[in-house]
Amino acid sequence: MLGRIFTVGGYTLLSRLTGFARDIMLAAILGAGPVADAFFVALRLPNHFRAIFAEGAFNAAFVPAYAHLYGNNETSAKLFADRIFTLLFSAQVVLLVVAWLFMPQVIAILAPGFSADPLRGELAISLTRITFPYLLLVTLVTLYGGMLNVMHRFASAAAAPVFLNLSMMATLALAALFPDAGHAAAWGVLIAGFLEFFLLAGDAARHGILPRFAPLRLDDDVRAFFRALGPATVGSMGTQVALFADTIIATFLPAGALSALYYADRLNQLPIGVIGIAIGTVLLPEMSRLMTSGDQAGAAASQRRAFEFTMLFSVPFVAAFLTVPDVIMRAMFARGAFSKADAAAAGATLAAYAIGLIPFVLIRSAVATFYARKDTATPVKAALSGVAVNVALKIALVGSLAQVGLALATAAGAWVNLLLVIGFAVRAGYLALDRTLMRSSAKFVLSGVVLGAALWLTARFAAVQFGQLSLLRDETTLLLLIAVGAIVYAASIMLLFGKGWLKSLVRG
Repeated sequence: MLGRIFTVGGYTLLSRLTGFARDIMLAAILGAGPVADAFFVALRLPNHFRAIFAEGAFNAAFVPAYAHLYGNNETSAKLFADRIFTLLFSAQVVLLVVAWLFMPQVIAILAPGFSADPLRGELAISLTRITFPYLLLVTLVTLYGGMLNVMHRFASAAAAPVFLNLSMMATLALAALFPDAGHAAAWGVLIAGFLEFFLLAGDAARHGILPRFAPLRLDDDVRAFFRALGPATVGSMGTQVALFADTIIATFLPAGALSALYYADRLNQLPIGVIGIAIGTVLLPEMSRLMTSGDQAGAAASQRRAFEFTMLFSVPFVAAFLTVPDVIMRAMFARGAFSKADAAAAGATLAAYAIGLIPFVLIRSAVATFYARKDTATPVKAALSGVAVNVALKIALVGSLAQVGLALATAAGAWVNLLLVIGFAVRAGYLALDRTLMRSSAKFVLSGVVLGAALWLTARFAAVQFGQLSLLRDETTLLLLIAVGAIVYAASIMLLFGKGWLKSLVRG
C-alpha cells in the first residue's frame, strides 16, 4: 500500500506544484479584482458539482461495488461498468444542456451578490458557460480512474490534474488573443478537460476495461449502486453546500474576498490533495479488497497505518499555516496585480482554514471503513451535522470577520464531521481508540507545537536579518523557514517516536 500511496501522492504533489505556478500566473495577471472574482465563480461551479457527483459520491458508491465484482467475476464487472457509464454520461449531458440554457439563473442563485455588479455578473455567466463542460469530461475521468484504481493502476488518474495547470498556464500566456485574461483561463479549463479525458480513456483502453454504451437495465448490481449513491451524494453535498455558501456569501463582500478565499484554499488543498486524498484513494479499494476476502484485521491495520501516515505528513503544514501564513502568501503570490494587502487578506484566511486542516486530511481515511462495507448512509449523519454547524457559524462570523469568518466556520464544521465519523466507527466496532493511538496523537501534537515555535522564531529572526533586502526578501525567508522546519520536525519525530516506529510504519 505504501508504494501506491507514494505513486498517487507523488503525482498529486506534481499537480500541486504546477498548480502553484498556475496560481502565481493567475495572481500576477488577474490580481484580486472583479475579473478574478468572476473567473473563480466560473471555476468553482463545475468543481462543486464534480466533487458532489463524481469524486465524492460516485467513488464512494462505485469503487467498492466494482472491486467486489471484479474480484469475483470480471465479466459481471465489465457489464456493471458499461451500464454505469451509460447512465453517468446521459445524466451529465442533460445537466450540461440545462446549465447552458439557464446559466443566468444559475449565477443569480449561486452568486447573488453579483446582481448589484453587472460587470462581474455578465462576466461570470460568460466564463461559466465555457468552463461547465469540464464537468462532463472530468466525471468520465473519475469513472475511468476508479476502475483503474481497483486494478491498482493509480498513476494516470493521479497525473491527470497536471493537465489543468499546464493548459491554463498556456492560455494565460496567450491572454492577448482572448477578450480578457478571465476568458483565457476559462478556455484553459475546458481544454484541460479534453486532455484529461484522453489520458484516462487511453489508459483504460490499454488495460481492456474502457466502458461502452450498454442497454439501461436496473439489475441487482445497478440498484445496489444507486442505493449506495443516494446517501453518498447527500454526504458529499454536505461539504459542497458549505463551499457553495462560501461562494454565495462572499459575492456580497467587497471585491477581492472571493480571491482571498481562492488563494488560501489553494494552499490549504496542498496537504489535502497530496496526503489526505492520495491516502484515501489507495485505502478505499485496499480495504474493499481485504474485506471481500474476509480479512477484517488486515483492513483495520491498513486504516490505522493510513491515519499515522496522514498525521505524520500533515502536522508540518498545520504548524506553518498557523504561524507564518503571511510570509507564505507574500512569497508565493505578492507580485504583479496581486498586492501585499491582498496577500495579507489571503494569509489570514489561510490561518483560519488551517485550524481545520487535520480533519480535512483525515476524513477520507476515516469514512473508508464505512464505504468499504458499502455503508454510505452513516457518514451522511456526520456530514450534515458538520454542515449545520458550518453554515450557522458562517452567518454569525461573516459580518465581523468577512472571508476569514467563512474559513473559520469551514474549519469548525470539518472538526464536527470528523469527530462524529470516528464516534460512529468506534460505536460500530470498526475502529478502536486504544492507548497506542492516543499516545501517538499526543506526540504529533507536541511535535507540531515545537515546530510552530521554531517557525515563529525563525520568521522574527528573518524579519531583522533580511529587512534590508529589496528583492526576494519573502522568498529568501520562506526558504529559510522550510530548511529550519524540516530539521526541527525530523528531529522531534525521531526523539518522540524513535527509529523503530518509523521502520514499522514503512514495513507494516
